[in-house]
Amino acid sequence: MKVEKRLIKKDHPDYQEIVNYIQSSESVVGIDAKHTHVVIIKKLMELEEKLDKIQKQLAAKPVKKKVRK
Repeated sequence: MKVEKRLIKKDHPDYQEIVNYIQSSESVVGIDAKHTHVVIIKKLMELEEKLDKIQKQLAAKPVKKKVRK
């Protein structure tokens, strides 16, 4: 996996929108760390819920056995 494919580039349309969403002029590093962490954790929780749903769906499907000839 190439890391470059997974990262958002600075010229991506969403880049500045995300920067604006997490920035803080009151912070030394320029972002609101608490807010940023809450956003990340919320997204991780949403992904976990989706994965759980997919796992339950897969577990409910009958397993097809291969017939050996």
